[in-house]
Amino acid sequence: MTLIKSISGIRGTIGGKQGTALTPQDTVKFTSGFGRFIIERSGKINPTIVVGRDARISGPIIEDLVSGTLRAQGINVVNLGLATTPTVEMAVTAEKADAGIILTASHNPGNWNALKLLNEKGEFINDVEGKKVLTYAESTDFDYADVEKLGTYREEKNHTALHIEAIKELPLVDPEAIAEANLTVAVDAVNSVGGIVIPQLLKELGVRNVIEIYCTPNGNFPHNPEPLPENLTEIAKVIKEKKADVGFVVDPDVDRLAIVCENGEMFGEEYTLVAVADYILSHTPGNTVSNLSSTRALRDITEKHNGTYHAAAVGEVNVVSKMKEVNAVIGGEGNGGVIYPELHCGRDAPLGVALFLSLMAKRSKTPSELLKEYPQYSISKNKIALSPDLDVDKILKNIEDKYADEQINTIDGVKVDFEDEWFHLRKSNTEPIIRIYAESSSREKADALAERIKQEIQEIT
Repeated sequence: MTLIKSISGIRGTIGGKQGTALTPQDTVKFTSGFGRFIIERSGKINPTIVVGRDARISGPIIEDLVSGTLRAQGINVVNLGLATTPTVEMAVTAEKADAGIILTASHNPGNWNALKLLNEKGEFINDVEGKKVLTYAESTDFDYADVEKLGTYREEKNHTALHIEAIKELPLVDPEAIAEANLTVAVDAVNSVGGIVIPQLLKELGVRNVIEIYCTPNGNFPHNPEPLPENLTEIAKVIKEKKADVGFVVDPDVDRLAIVCENGEMFGEEYTLVAVADYILSHTPGNTVSNLSSTRALRDITEKHNGTYHAAAVGEVNVVSKMKEVNAVIGGEGNGGVIYPELHCGRDAPLGVALFLSLMAKRSKTPSELLKEYPQYSISKNKIALSPDLDVDKILKNIEDKYADEQINTIDGVKVDFEDEWFHLRKSNTEPIIRIYAESSSREKADALAERIKQEIQEIT
């Protein structure tokens, strides 16, 4: 059983003993810690918190625990029920709420769940704020409300429609061009909330031919829910058999977008952001941001449009902070996460779908034709399971010292840039692993670089 407390929220497996997983007691404890933090932050006796969840089987139980705990603290709850992460983020500001909680473990398997914590702007709380929440939670010094002062409860089911409408109203989203292109689109929503929002969005955008794969939001994930190539073989087969023009795959909370080409080949989740950024920058020149583990192709595309690229530490909150600092017009993460401040400052897969379809329609090109226009890099993504005796700091310091003569960035683990390739080594925020990312001009070279770093780590340990 696993319980992880990080900048990405409180995340754990369901079942087991208190303190070792996301048990009912742990859910109440961490919710109470966040509730106390928001009461103090807002200065209100009865602040409001928006709650939404993905379709995981454990969702209703966690939802009841979270909502009940917040109300017991005197906090008013607006419950969206089944809703994507970006929908909840936008609902926080639409409801003029003081915070939000998204109940989702993102790409983790179905036996996981999590509390992802938002501030009053619908953005993830930062590291300092997160540590304060954890301190409150561990202190268990909670003051619950008297019966006359319990928080209220209200269900709001219209925010998915509002989210879709806001996407449609963006100047660079072109429903007319999309409808005229008469595209056939396949969707794999891994039986979570993407099965609600993506088909509806496509209909609203004028797509008449939609092939739905695993779009029933029952939480029974038919394959590993992380939208990586090895998990997308079924949609690739369907696309070729039914001659679809493009395929979209989202993770359970719909903030990551993977694209499959018309020939069944992977567009590459790294290139989701690259393609969308190319489209945005061709109309709105400016700066871009991605995290350290993302492809160099975004930098190349940004410079092609006379903008400046900036790197941030891994984690949406870090990318958003850097985007605000440099006034970026588009940014995100190489895991298929697109952040477009014109809509809101959060990763948004439905937004990515609308912008990519607009790009396809307006340029009259297939995904494979678009992909050929971008700088070609290949990333090898690897991981090493953490054991209790593994000294991560020692590993990172040894790697940093070994490559001291190269270009090094240590804002998040260690990234070493060579002239024509790079590798990034860091501890995961969401799983008990060390991530090893390596990028080069071919998959063979990237794999070889990653394998070399693995061997060097083994020598250190």
